Amino acid sequence: MSTDRSFTHTPIAQDQWDGHVKGSREYRKLVAALLLAGIATFAQLYSVQGILPLIASSLSITPSQSSLAVGCATVGVAVAVLPWSMVADRVGRVRAMSISIVTATALGLVVPLSTSLPMLLGVRFVEGAALGGLPAIAIAYLSEEVDRRHTAVAAATYVSGTTIGGLLGRIVAGPVAEATNWRIGTLTVSIIAALAAATFLRLAPTPRRALPDGQEGPGLREKIMSNLRDPGMRALYGQAFLLMGGFVTVYNYLGFRLEAAPFGLPQSLISLIFVAYLSGTVSSRVAGQLAGHFGRSVVLAGSTGVMIAGVALTAFDALAIVLVGLVIFTIGFFAAHAIASGWTGHRATVGRAQSASLYNLFYYGGSSIVGWTGGVIFQAFGWTAMAAFVISLAVLAALWSLVLRTPRPAESR
Repeated sequence: MSTDRSFTHTPIAQDQWDGHVKGSREYRKLVAALLLAGIATFAQLYSVQGILPLIASSLSITPSQSSLAVGCATVGVAVAVLPWSMVADRVGRVRAMSISIVTATALGLVVPLSTSLPMLLGVRFVEGAALGGLPAIAIAYLSEEVDRRHTAVAAATYVSGTTIGGLLGRIVAGPVAEATNWRIGTLTVSIIAALAAATFLRLAPTPRRALPDGQEGPGLREKIMSNLRDPGMRALYGQAFLLMGGFVTVYNYLGFRLEAAPFGLPQSLISLIFVAYLSGTVSSRVAGQLAGHFGRSVVLAGSTGVMIAGVALTAFDALAIVLVGLVIFTIGFFAAHAIASGWTGHRATVGRAQSASLYNLFYYGGSSIVGWTGGVIFQAFGWTAMAAFVISLAVLAALWSLVLRTPRPAESR
């Protein structure tokens, strides 16, 4: 049987241990480690998003072209999540995440050395592929190591780390880049990510679950198809694609809108809009707690409705209303993401690592494809049309989520 070489515990069969319970020392170490891993990963992944207007101005390119600096990294994540799930099944969850974070951090330090846009995009793609290890594995890891009664809260804590990381990457890179240049801005973020990664390596508890035996049970293709055949899992992947696509669209291009009339804000102030991410840090944890009381379906539907209300407010020309709308939109998105991402690991009966990887494949696929499409709409028709596009995605996601009211066959949720 395959084992994780970082074990200090003897691996335990799936039916012999219920997992770490909330409040235990190992539970606290696990969620703290994943929170820091989320910071390290997402600070690097989105560090350039806060400086897209500066990149566009410096290179004399369009907003949708500048968004490729984000899109190439998220494409890298999307294509890498399934291979990372295979690595995790072979060498262990913690070891695979450690390789991912260390490699990505090293590449993050190379990004500022890029001498041209093609080189920048190439390094960002490879960096994204390395970063794909964490989102591909994190939910499977906590689903296997945490008592099922607490997985929603643990998953929400991990999502909180991703929001903090995304926030740090954006609000640090923006002001530093404006005061110096974009290279120094991204380098500063990479150093912060390196510190978070080092702390993750110290804290992450070694897995106590035995790894699946590669010689027994379903193969990779069957694990993937088992998840894709389930309408409920497809609905969760649809949430990832549509909601993340709409979310990235708003954050990619709001800076361009606030830079232009009637707002005319400088880059240093525009970068502060990402402070709205703090609302997502709170809402993701609250959503996990509410799901325990009212059920995942109810909280997911409500969160999507909050997203729709928020993006509608951003169509106004009053700065205060736009910012309030952005906060509401962010609250709704991270609450929905916390529920949907945690639900994939909970619902999966076969190939839990592949289930999480498929979720992330659609999540980052939406970020790349929908994020670019939203930019084309913004350039051609303006912000109001783009906001209507994002609302239509959220409505479609809400309708699709109705499938989740039907339990998976032979499974009680």
